[in-house]
Amino acid sequence: MTETKQPDTCEIFCFNEEKVERLKTEVKVTEGLAEIFKALADDTRMKIIYALSREELCVCDVASIIGSTVAAASHHLRYLKNVGLAKQRKQGKMVFYSLHDDCVKTIIETALSHHHHDGK
Repeated sequence: MTETKQPDTCEIFCFNEEKVERLKTEVKVTEGLAEIFKALADDTRMKIIYALSREELCVCDVASIIGSTVAAASHHLRYLKNVGLAKQRKQGKMVFYSLHDDCVKTIIETALSHHHHDGK
């Protein structure tokens, strides 16, 4: 029995003008959002974000967790701070990082739930 391959494009070109115009305006809310996902697309940064979702950590803790130098950990943490995923506080000679807010934790928990739901 031969399986019929379904086309992945429309066989004719036509579109719903009202729907397209409405959604062209609505999708503008996503501008800049890809930068967050770009930051999370790196395995090392994802490990850092996950660790920070568990508790506040100093730069040395993060370096030990990811098995890197303090300089490399600091670089990743600075990047995460610059894209708005993490925040820092200085206490004496130490710098501590935590998640910027609970929304970041929700993103990680949702992604993990989806990942485990797919049987991976």
